Amino acid sequence: MSSIDKAGTFTLGTRTVRRLGFGAMQLAGPGVFGPPKDRGAALAVLRAAVASGVNHIDTSDFYGPHVTNQIIREALHPYPDDLTIVTKIGARRGEDASWLPAFSKAALTQAVHDNLRNLGLGVLDVVNLRIMVKVEGPAEGSIEEPLTALADLQQQGLVRHIGLSNATPAQVAEARRIAPVVCVQNMYNLAHRHDDALIDALARDGIAYVPFFPLGGFTPLQSSTLSAVAGRLGATTMQVALAWLLRRSPNILPIPGTSSVAHLRENLLAAELELPDDAVAALATVAA
Repeated sequence: MSSIDKAGTFTLGTRTVRRLGFGAMQLAGPGVFGPPKDRGAALAVLRAAVASGVNHIDTSDFYGPHVTNQIIREALHPYPDDLTIVTKIGARRGEDASWLPAFSKAALTQAVHDNLRNLGLGVLDVVNLRIMVKVEGPAEGSIEEPLTALADLQQQGLVRHIGLSNATPAQVAEARRIAPVVCVQNMYNLAHRHDDALIDALARDGIAYVPFFPLGGFTPLQSSTLSAVAGRLGATTMQVALAWLLRRSPNILPIPGTSSVAHLRENLLAAELELPDDAVAALATVAA
């Protein structure tokens, strides 16, 4: 058994994925814009991830834009049979690297075809609708029109499964009235636990929750608590944060990203880290 196998698996749509995946956002240039400084290193980290057992990669064609998907194709195509690639549509990049909504039916259709072309696929495994009511964080607003457009693309056979990103519980409920939803991708970590109730509800229905920024938004006090636990366990803070996510609920599928093979291997060791009860109790104070 490899270290990543110890994290267990989860059914994402119709595919079984290992719970510790890889987020490809950091493989583009600074600010997720333009090419990476070291394309060879980006190719190497993807190949090392798959060689280590990762079979869930999160990406989007608006990373770069186009850059990250083209790197994934160069590194891994033809893809392993068990590899699930999850992408996102609903946003575009301005010439100044800004993040802009792209919610029209025409824009969503173009985004699906861009993802297919740049990834070298005939059908996309999972497509998350990135909700852009606000760029930073979820905000209420109907998603019926764009979700219906995405469901139409699914009916055309271009998309197997639909997910949501940057979504509120109300938007998740609205989407599920239109089409089956297999995953929700939001910011969530030890310090930001606003989605606790949503995670539990999704778990009951067999829907994956994919948290990003496992170390995002910590205050200095929260960081010091996490660092103290990590030091006592002889682990990195990222390993502890990921191990806590894996323990939090069986439907949580973390997707830590990095452009470094060394950091990738460190992160994947989180699957082997068993948090003792006193460490869990200490970590519980982080969100208090």
